[in-house]
Amino acid sequence: MMEASYYEQAKSGLKCRLCPHECIISNGKTGICNVRRNVNGVLMAETWSRLSAMNIDPIEKKPLYHFHPGENILSIGSLGCNMKCRCCQNWHISQSPVAGYSLGRSVEPAEVVSMALSSSGNMGIAYTYNEPTVWYEYMLAVAKVAASNRLKNVMVSNGYIAHKPLEELLDYMDAFNIDLKGFSEEFHMKFTGARLEPVLKTLKQIRKAARHLEITNLVIPSLNDHAGLFADMTNWIADELGPDTVLHLSRYHPDYNLYTEPTSPAKLEEFYEIAHKKLAYVYVGNISLGDLQNTYCKKCGELLVIRKGYQITVAGLTNSGTCIKCGNQVMIR
Repeated sequence: MMEASYYEQAKSGLKCRLCPHECIISNGKTGICNVRRNVNGVLMAETWSRLSAMNIDPIEKKPLYHFHPGENILSIGSLGCNMKCRCCQNWHISQSPVAGYSLGRSVEPAEVVSMALSSSGNMGIAYTYNEPTVWYEYMLAVAKVAASNRLKNVMVSNGYIAHKPLEELLDYMDAFNIDLKGFSEEFHMKFTGARLEPVLKTLKQIRKAARHLEITNLVIPSLNDHAGLFADMTNWIADELGPDTVLHLSRYHPDYNLYTEPTSPAKLEEFYEIAHKKLAYVYVGNISLGDLQNTYCKKCGELLVIRKGYQITVAGLTNSGTCIKCGNQVMIR
């Protein structure tokens, strides 16, 4: 364990200031995340240096399609989450307390970076699998060492983090994929147990800091698949974050505590068309639908990247990420 950052004393325990829940944690208890515990008046990060997963993944698996396409990244995860999504695909680690999961040996930040550097063709480290916000101290420690070794840092997150912790993290993070679960407070509270507005603030803070940003929206039948609300969401993204913001539409399948039927291909195609009216780069994942995973230049229509699963062919990009035909800047390479 390691003493946590961003907390203060409160009348009935400790007030965690890491995320917008601002849990008041009594002695011996944890916050909503299950991994930040009050130990005799000190907030401890129970999962410090304890990983549940470590793998070399394609960067496209995060998903990030416009950040070093076709390259690999060392991905690490731990335990816990500050949301309670009913269909979480990684619920066995995101919803597990430390006592209920057998974690491996301690892996110090320098060792993670050493592994990343020793992996041929690896471009950095991704903090993913479960919500990395709840193991903030470890993520930040690894990211600092990685940045000093010219590795890229990528955070895959639900975006439920307070302004000050994110501000500190932005000095070391190069790219984000943020899950935007839906676009109504009612759905967000009912489905995730967390508010929508702080996630929107996170997205704007990342954009203002000029870090690479992509968004994923899981389309769930009968819950967040209202065309009008989805159009409102894409309009907000275009207006507040910019029309070049990359949006991934992800197909839902039953998991954890939700057993609604999978998202239909027709619904995903409908939402793709709605989003594409406002956003230049929209993709459909978790299903193969024609060429809706390929990248075309928004200016001249040149085919730039071909994706068949995780087989990536960079067909029309220069080494600097511009279109070979018209010179439009499309990606970071």
